[in-house]
Amino acid sequence: MAIGIMEVHLVKAKGLNSTCFFGGMEDPYVLIQYQGQEHRSRVAKGRGRNHVWDEIFMFKVENNIGSNDKNKVILKIMDKDSFSADDFIGQATIYCKDLLAQGVQNGVAKLPPLKYRVVRADQSYRGEIDVSITFTPKVEEELIEEDIGGWKESSYYIS
Repeated sequence: MAIGIMEVHLVKAKGLNSTCFFGGMEDPYVLIQYQGQEHRSRVAKGRGRNHVWDEIFMFKVENNIGSNDKNKVILKIMDKDSFSADDFIGQATIYCKDLLAQGVQNGVAKLPPLKYRVVRADQSYRGEIDVSITFTPKVEEELIEEDIGGWKESSYYIS
């Protein structure tokens, strides 16, 4: 069982094609989901096809490492629109089962910044996003046995 904290470092994206009628995507942000938890990035810095976030998001990990479906980070890239609903650009999925197992075994596990393909609903390629992940398991506090308060320290002790 993996219990701990997972840090997702959202670094940058490039090659995200525009969904706007007038061209360039000006306001991309990312919805990051992990096991029912969700964080939203700020709108990325940069213009054109290269965007920078450089943000870190924390997720609680409280599950069994057994299933791949539960141990994945989903990055949904959106384009913020002022006058209509935000546009879905695409998404990337990062499977974390091995990372969590390694973290439990070694005390910490890190995926360096890697490029993940951003794909649309029709499975076409839509650019790439750079993300790194660190998992630190919670160290269970060791119980310390103390001899205080036992029957020997009782005022009713009869020798």
